[in-house]
Amino acid sequence: MTSIAKPPVRHPGLQKNALGLTRRDYEGAMSTLCAGCGHDSVTSALITAFWEMDIPPHRAAKMSGIGCSSKTTAYFMRQSHGFNAVHGRMPSVATGANAANRSLTYVGISGDGDSLSIGLGQLCHAIRRGLRLLYVLENNGVYGLTKGQFSASADVGSTAKRGEPNLQPPIDPVLLALSLGATFVARSFSGDKDELIPILKAGLAHNGFALVDVISPCVSFNDHEGSTKSYRYTREHAEEVAPVDFIPLRREITAQSAEGTAMSVTMHDGSTVRFRRVKEGYDPTDRDAAYAYVRHAQERGEIATGLLYLDERGFEMHASNRTVSTPLVDVPFASLCPGRAALDELMEEFR
Repeated sequence: MTSIAKPPVRHPGLQKNALGLTRRDYEGAMSTLCAGCGHDSVTSALITAFWEMDIPPHRAAKMSGIGCSSKTTAYFMRQSHGFNAVHGRMPSVATGANAANRSLTYVGISGDGDSLSIGLGQLCHAIRRGLRLLYVLENNGVYGLTKGQFSASADVGSTAKRGEPNLQPPIDPVLLALSLGATFVARSFSGDKDELIPILKAGLAHNGFALVDVISPCVSFNDHEGSTKSYRYTREHAEEVAPVDFIPLRREITAQSAEGTAMSVTMHDGSTVRFRRVKEGYDPTDRDAAYAYVRHAQERGEIATGLLYLDERGFEMHASNRTVSTPLVDVPFASLCPGRAALDELMEEFR
């Protein structure tokens, strides 16, 4: 199904930012994701973050790979540059674009399958390079587009579409980023916009690679297939007149948490996920303490959220590679191709 353009209706009373733009100016096409999908909540948070930061849509670039998460880029900032890469290859495409035009604001949207399976190596090297990019990982633990297989972030014991439990330990993107030297690491829940929006804004302002892992529930493949009330059981034990499929209308899951408290969120299948936001006084500048904090939360069966680690000194790809300050797209041809004499002079250094 292709996306549908939203009607260009503008209420004269809509609030405007410093650029004279409303939130509607930061929207994209109508979402074709399942009703209640957490990814649409992330889209809404991104729209608000870019709007509040007064970022001109045409000065931003949206990158994505393959998966339900990668459809998100169609749903915000329709006037922005964008590139939908092949599965798992978004970081290298974003690196190339950033190398050519460092003046744009870059946001990469990916999923747990796109980032932690086929794209794991790409993610690791983007972190190592210090690519200036807000990397939003929409994490639901399943391959939604291919009907609910386990992803690399699925927890041990979680149940797949057919009812079998996952026996393999998950890859935690937060712990991975901390171990690889990322200078901005955060985690949030798609339905907690009071926490998510400030994190996204901080990531956009960060001078380097900013990873934001967003736990985003899937409404279609988190139901327990061992139940006689499940979709699969009903289809296998009913006599169909014609083959059909149906995903019931679900409501967006929203929740609010306070600093230092645990928040229990009931998912669409009745299961419960426990989030714990960092407490007041938490030091996000201590990498070892951040790693230990996330691990201790896991041992308690909780998911640590908030700005977990920040190195304000950071490092950024252009600085470490000592590239010219002028974006390559603005460098005149004569400077990019100085001629045969300059090439011969350069080659003498290697003889």
